[in-house]
Amino acid sequence: MADAGTSALDPEDAKLVTLARSARARAGTPEGAAIRDDMGRTYAAASVGLPSLQLTALQAAVATAVSSGVQRLEAAVILTSDTTLSPADAAVIHDLSPTTVLLAGADGAVTVIR
Repeated sequence: MADAGTSALDPEDAKLVTLARSARARAGTPEGAAIRDDMGRTYAAASVGLPSLQLTALQAAVATAVSSGVQRLEAAVILTSDTTLSPADAAVIHDLSPTTVLLAGADGAVTVIR
């Protein structure tokens, strides 16, 4: 895993970091995520914490994308205070195999997972 600032990222990946931050801030949740499908469309979501439904931000973003017909991801960004992917997020990554996976911290640090 390599650390990179958002300025060192591809502009489209930096856009995903911004979308993930916006989703997290808008919802006031611990996590935000943004993904890009193989057609270039983007989806962003925040974590969901209801008594009857618990989703990571990545799971929520992927659920939105898949319900819109997406079958393949190009990139995913997870904005979290965690330093590694959660098992739930790792499973989602495995399911849709995006080429780029970034873990972004609230401090602006971006770790390239893949």
